[in-house]
Amino acid sequence: MASNIKPLILHAHGTGPNPYKIAIALEILDVPYEVKLWQFGDAPTNGLKGSAFLKISENGRVPAVEDPNTGVVSWESGACMNYLLRVYDKENKLGPRGESEQDHVDFDKWIFFLVSSLGPMMGQVNWFKHYHAQKNEDALKRYEEQALRCFGVLEGHLKGRDGKFILPGSTLTAVDAHFYPWVYQHGYAGLPLDDYPSVAKWIQSVGELKEVKAAYEKVPKGQEV
Repeated sequence: MASNIKPLILHAHGTGPNPYKIAIALEILDVPYEVKLWQFGDAPTNGLKGSAFLKISENGRVPAVEDPNTGVVSWESGACMNYLLRVYDKENKLGPRGESEQDHVDFDKWIFFLVSSLGPMMGQVNWFKHYHAQKNEDALKRYEEQALRCFGVLEGHLKGRDGKFILPGSTLTAVDAHFYPWVYQHGYAGLPLDDYPSVAKWIQSVGELKEVKAAYEKVPKGQEV
């Protein structure tokens, strides 16, 4: 990447999965970036629901990305990722693994499956297991079952392959970057991967990449707002 690029600003919270997607992509693309860490709550100066952050992201959630090179501000992990692909992935390191319409559909369908199904189900599992004020075993069971169903979909896709990446090829794509931070939380969610060996193999392969390790080291060490 050109040395004259100013560092992008990745707005994050150290415990949320979605900022790590963007950090992984930035590491793979070798785009310089700085991390700013916000807090939960509505404190005006450093809260995700406070006035300062709401000027950056109207939804009050991370990630958000500010690019001083273009003046573009993006929020929602899918929008942030797509921006990076359009502007900084000229060599197609993270994009679809072919030029056919099927290649593009395969790329899109897995990302939409993550953002519409697996990610939200995992989020609800973690909410009802760790944060909900009152125990609700029925709700927890419902979301655990749905999260495991999604693991099963991914297992069926990876089974019989080398298990290294979700799309064909020998390198990580944006699809893996979207999935990894959510599936990585399976332990915290109390969802073992014993019945999903291909998913477990994939998690191990992706987690061993130096760029993924770098993202997980850098985000928690970001600058506190």
